[in-house]
Amino acid sequence: MLATDVMRSSFATIKPTAAVLDAVQLLLETDQRGLPVINDDGDLVGMISEGDFLHRDELGVNPPSGNWLESLLGIAENTPERERMRSLRVATIMSPAPITVDVEASIGDVVAQMDIYDVSQVPVICAGVVVGIVSRRELLAALALRLRENAEKAGTGGHS
Repeated sequence: MLATDVMRSSFATIKPTAAVLDAVQLLLETDQRGLPVINDDGDLVGMISEGDFLHRDELGVNPPSGNWLESLLGIAENTPERERMRSLRVATIMSPAPITVDVEASIGDVVAQMDIYDVSQVPVICAGVVVGIVSRRELLAALALRLRENAEKAGTGGHS
């Protein structure tokens, strides 16, 4: 089984110049765990994921004092702090040079890359272009499908 067999081919991306708050909104709207950051030339320049928001100096939140969401939610509207939060750009907090896998990579190679680099998802590349994303969720779905298929072949139907 290859990356292309399990990847999500419909996914949202964001530009490095987009506001961080726009990235948060897009993550929530799409139920993605992260967004490939694509520049105006169509190049993958980073990833911004849920983990990038947890403890960030750029967001004025230093561990272990809390997370940026708590900080943001506690900031009153029309204050310099709120405006600073609105002015932050994706490029400021994204993870640059993300780990990627080729569209022809085996699932074993995908999992190995995720383990080695401690990431929960990887962009899938074909001819230098992001064509999909493989996350733990896609791997779990592939596993569930394989287990169902094996159960059906064995005549158990997969239910206890």
